[in-house]
Amino acid sequence: MTTARSFFYLCTLGVFCFISYNLVRMPVLALFAESLGAGPERIGLIVSVSTITGVLLKLPSGALSDIYGRKVLLRIGVIAFGLPPFIYPFVSDLNVLTGLRFVHGLATAIFAPSALATVADLYKERRGTAMGTYTACTQSGALLGPFLGGWLVYTAGFSAAFVTAGIFGCLASLIFFSLHLNEPPPRVRDRGLAPVLAEMGKGFLAVARNRRVLITSSTDAAKMIANGALMAFLPLYGLSVGLNPGEVGLLFSVQAVTSFLSKPIMGRVSDQVGRQPLIVIGLLICAATFISMPHVGSFAVLLVLSSGFGFGEAVVSSSSAALVADSSEFKRLGAGMGMQGTVMDIGHASGPLLAGLLIAHASYQSAFAVIAVLQLLAAVVFWATMRTSAR
Repeated sequence: MTTARSFFYLCTLGVFCFISYNLVRMPVLALFAESLGAGPERIGLIVSVSTITGVLLKLPSGALSDIYGRKVLLRIGVIAFGLPPFIYPFVSDLNVLTGLRFVHGLATAIFAPSALATVADLYKERRGTAMGTYTACTQSGALLGPFLGGWLVYTAGFSAAFVTAGIFGCLASLIFFSLHLNEPPPRVRDRGLAPVLAEMGKGFLAVARNRRVLITSSTDAAKMIANGALMAFLPLYGLSVGLNPGEVGLLFSVQAVTSFLSKPIMGRVSDQVGRQPLIVIGLLICAATFISMPHVGSFAVLLVLSSGFGFGEAVVSSSSAALVADSSEFKRLGAGMGMQGTVMDIGHASGPLLAGLLIAHASYQSAFAVIAVLQLLAAVVFWATMRTSAR
């Protein structure tokens, strides 16, 4: 199978997987948890717990893909996308919902690092463009998923939304069988757990010592704190100013549309002018649009701000993933992408929790201001660190 054809199937697979996943996540999950009696703090926990799965497992799964090959891990991830949505309609207890979200988080925890490492394997010269295109395809899932989820909840109820998510996950499993990758044999041939753990440890140590990987990953974490806060509390804020669930879903969709259209372009720009300036600019855009959202109640203005945040997010992510891949050792690409995913998910998981605590004890305006400042600090620290490293 040619590189272009493999890349096409991988992008198509990403579209269906992330339609399924985001159809459940935004805005359905927060509204479903609220319908079961969850308050702001509990909603923040439920929204973030699937990301905690990524914090725990993205680095190990990325390291395992370096050892056993990408396709084994991709197969497990695709299954984790398809099965859990069918269980949601039977959930009526918040503790059960929290546990199910943790299990559902296996999907991105296992799939995402291997998929990004596969793109880095396929394209060594034009990684910014390739990663921008691939992440744009997964972002198209974030485009269609929230819109479908909000519309289905508004017109047919929660069960219809969850079953539809499961169907998209099953379609992704069918697409997976068309993906063929030319991979080297597994690096660990000895039987037993010890050789595998030893090889994984080498991968952990290599990325943990890589300063460029760590500081670049931290910029993604800052961006994802804001993203997680929006995912959990923009639906509730939207309803509080008179929007309906369909309009709230459209806020997330327009954010995703902008990101989808921008990522391939900004990835190509990063190949030409460099990754570092774009990461800083993207963080500044995210902070400016994010802090403005809870100060307006107009649907039209919220659409503009959501679009702006989506553009800033695209500028950061299309450059940061390529910079991590550029900075990783060739045999540790999976571990490098896993480290980025782990640090990013720490931010994503902490965003809803931090916002929930601040909103419960202060206001939407105060919560969003604190998180915007964190993004500004991340931009300053990243720029200063990279300048020092270059000297």
